[in-house]
Amino acid sequence: MKNVTNPAGKKASGFTLMEMLVVLVVISLIAAVAIPQITKLMGSAKSKSTKIQMETLSASLRYFEMDTGAYPTSDDGLSVLWSMGEPPAGWNGPYLRQERQLRDPWNRDFIYRSPVEGAPFELISLGADGKEGGNGEDADIKAIP
Repeated sequence: MKNVTNPAGKKASGFTLMEMLVVLVVISLIAAVAIPQITKLMGSAKSKSTKIQMETLSASLRYFEMDTGAYPTSDDGLSVLWSMGEPPAGWNGPYLRQERQLRDPWNRDFIYRSPVEGAPFELISLGADGKEGGNGEDADIKAIP
């Protein structure tokens, strides 16, 4: 910071243009390093959130099966955990707290298949890209009990 004498004879202090540019460069460098790291953490948080959400859906499906005697079919879908037009005998739902639990963190419906070979059902989220396959954040996330 530089002290400057103004026309009234009083000393005024202020930043020079060079000092301000140095500060902007330092802030830019910090942002260049920090922003990709934060973005990476946000992406992995969505994957972890998806896995937790799938565990909750799996538990809800097990409760549905205990109450009704069968898992919902692929045609029924996961929506039967939230509401049923004509509920089957024993339906004691809703089995979820909120309807939005039927969608993954990327705001797409989970893929539900039942029955599948070797398991009563499978749940799939297609990851960040919404396409089958992929790596990293784009990888599919599957839950098979």
